[in-house]
Amino acid sequence: MVVTSPYILQAVAPSQTPVVGSIGRRVLHVVNGEHYSGAERVQDLLSARLPQLGFRVAFACVKPKRFPHLLKSSHTPVYATEMKSRWDLRPVRQLVKLVRSGQFDLLHAHTPRTALLAAIASCIARVPWVYHVHSPTARDSTCRWQNRFNALVEHASLGNAAALIAVSQTLGDRLCRWRRYRDRVFVVPNGVPCQARSRVEIRCSDHWTLGTIALFRPRKGLEVLLESLAILAMKEVPVRLRAVGDFETPEYRNRILALAEALGVSKRIEWTGFTRDVNRQLALMDVLVLPSLFGEGLPMVVLEAMAAGVPVVAARVEGVPEAVRDGQDGLLVEPGSPSAMAGAITRLAGGELDYGAMSSNAVRRHARYFSDEVMAAGVAKVYRRVLPGTGEAP
Repeated sequence: MVVTSPYILQAVAPSQTPVVGSIGRRVLHVVNGEHYSGAERVQDLLSARLPQLGFRVAFACVKPKRFPHLLKSSHTPVYATEMKSRWDLRPVRQLVKLVRSGQFDLLHAHTPRTALLAAIASCIARVPWVYHVHSPTARDSTCRWQNRFNALVEHASLGNAAALIAVSQTLGDRLCRWRRYRDRVFVVPNGVPCQARSRVEIRCSDHWTLGTIALFRPRKGLEVLLESLAILAMKEVPVRLRAVGDFETPEYRNRILALAEALGVSKRIEWTGFTRDVNRQLALMDVLVLPSLFGEGLPMVVLEAMAAGVPVVAARVEGVPEAVRDGQDGLLVEPGSPSAMAGAITRLAGGELDYGAMSSNAVRRHARYFSDEVMAAGVAKVYRRVLPGTGEAP
């Protein structure tokens, strides 16, 4: 039987979803949906993997813009429970109706906005809910008042959350500073699929293609990367930059393009725009560069690069060092330093480091700790702790 609702965007017959074991548990993920970047890829991958662990997934989308249309796990139902403003609580009624009619056993929220909705709906519908912390809310953007507001909403909402899932130990430790959360925090690192054919050979091209993949906004540190590119050009290091992703606003795009022109590096950059096929873009890169200034939980693009055997040069922020070991799987530099980033890239391009060994190390480390299977198993374990009768002791 196909799930039906006045809010549904996608639906599928249950028989189309492969399941191992009992199918008696259903989880409704409450997501924003305006973008399709790191957190959204986590949600997408979980919806594909969790059914194999006995949990069927559906999405309730409060900003149904890009996410419903770019979702790769097309078998997953997506409901439009749209919020018209920050304080539009009408979706709570829709969530309660979905929980009761669809017999969902658990709500899973991913942002401060959806945490507020899930917290209220949980009380009314009498189902538990969990919260997934993808990045430090208080350091999510360069707008301090917005960060503070979102952090207050998040903190006020989490009183009745059954569990908090942090994507890195750094975020978990941050949550545990609040004594009220300590016994409910679980660290489940992000994960991406292993690649059947990883690129671990030693490169032999005369020039180096640097790549960066992101939703470009001020905290992603593009300015630092462009300035480091200018330093490399002055040193005559043969590098080009492939920049993959959309800009958060037209104003920021214009600012970055003007800076590239002023630094004289415009001709060294290829702006490709948004992509759904990250692996295809990684295949065209020799090094992935993550110049973020702050606000990273455990970046999905770093894990995707490791899975593809592409060494990473990244700023040492939040959860990044938990994935990348400096000098083994990639290189870590202090955030906000163009000279440090340029120096790290020069070490790779100059042959000071063993590129092939670094690539192989990254592939092995990803497969062991950061696959999508490992991530889904960790989330499923949290679900079993929260839900009665699923075999996991509290």
